[in-house]
Amino acid sequence: MKHRIVVLGAGYAGAYSAGNLARRLHPADTEITVVNAEPDFVERLRLHQLAAGQDLKKRPLADMFAGTGVRLRLARVEAVDVERKTVALDDGELAYDTLLYALGSTVADHGVPGVTEHAFHVTARPAALRLRDRLDGLGEGGRVLVVGEGLTGIETATEIAESRPGLKVALAARGEPGAWLSPGARRHLRRAFDRLGITVHEHTSIERVEPTRAIGADGTVFASEATVWCGGFAVHPIAADSGLEVAGTGQIVVDDTMRSVSHPDVYAAGDTVYVIGENGRPLPMSCASAGYTSMQAIDAIVGRLTGRKISSTALKYYGNHISLGRRDAIFQMVDNDVRAKSWYLRGRTAARFKNGILKTAAWGTGHPTFGMPTRRHRLAAAPERSTEAAVA
Repeated sequence: MKHRIVVLGAGYAGAYSAGNLARRLHPADTEITVVNAEPDFVERLRLHQLAAGQDLKKRPLADMFAGTGVRLRLARVEAVDVERKTVALDDGELAYDTLLYALGSTVADHGVPGVTEHAFHVTARPAALRLRDRLDGLGEGGRVLVVGEGLTGIETATEIAESRPGLKVALAARGEPGAWLSPGARRHLRRAFDRLGITVHEHTSIERVEPTRAIGADGTVFASEATVWCGGFAVHPIAADSGLEVAGTGQIVVDDTMRSVSHPDVYAAGDTVYVIGENGRPLPMSCASAGYTSMQAIDAIVGRLTGRKISSTALKYYGNHISLGRRDAIFQMVDNDVRAKSWYLRGRTAARFKNGILKTAAWGTGHPTFGMPTRRHRLAAAPERSTEAAVA
């Protein structure tokens, strides 16, 4: 009987993991199924571009996994039963022997009234397209308020302002946007805001969102036909509801191999992981973290199913790349304590650098088994061998 590996989610972490597991595990021993709600791979790091009106390359998951033996199941995950080792989907049930949980994250509303009902966000393609439709309907001088001074807020505000110069874009920040950047990078960010005509409201906390305005903690009213909430990320409650041990954030607590500390047949990768990095702090939700945790989970699953040595992936965070529209960006290096170093890139050089990183990430995820023979060829060429390790 083949060992059934189920991967939940086909974002950066899930798609990369599924393809590389197919590359490294023998098809006679394993059966790999990927569950995803959408038929296409979504470049989440470019969703602010999609919302601003730019079209992204279509990347069908069926094409990505063609010839690899990876099974694609288009369904929405509703629950995980870690005792029965099954996943409840909106179209049925799926059993697993090993589960890789990579469902990612969504926007965190922090309980602010009106966010769910009236605000927009860019953490999923349907949400980005909904914002795009809203922006399309705004006339000259339409007002857009982006809430959040983090990377997503900065990128969303600058992308919209550059792509739609007829709109009035403002950014509401609880502190100073880019406060974590080096002094030179902060100056460059402020110049970008000025160049794009973005009004920045520093030290402003939004406590309520309404259809055409947002209300600050001090009662200040910010008129806005489109309020975009970029106040951070939250994981789906499925993991916590399943009985897996989770942190206060709802992320799955794992050991240094990305294996659940409460259920050894469950692994996690990407935003859903709570793991301490080499600096003694929890690894942040980021594309880089998705890469590190995926590589470690892949190696651990392969090692435990084949008896091979499990190598260790460095869980380091090297820096932030922040787009400021299509022709400007900042790449800020950080030290082991995630404090900004003096060195940074800016302008077109940084924009080209970031675009190169995103293209490489998308290509690598979109070709997860590059160089691997097709499943049929591997079956024909493979010698007989025991499946004992795979089903242990």
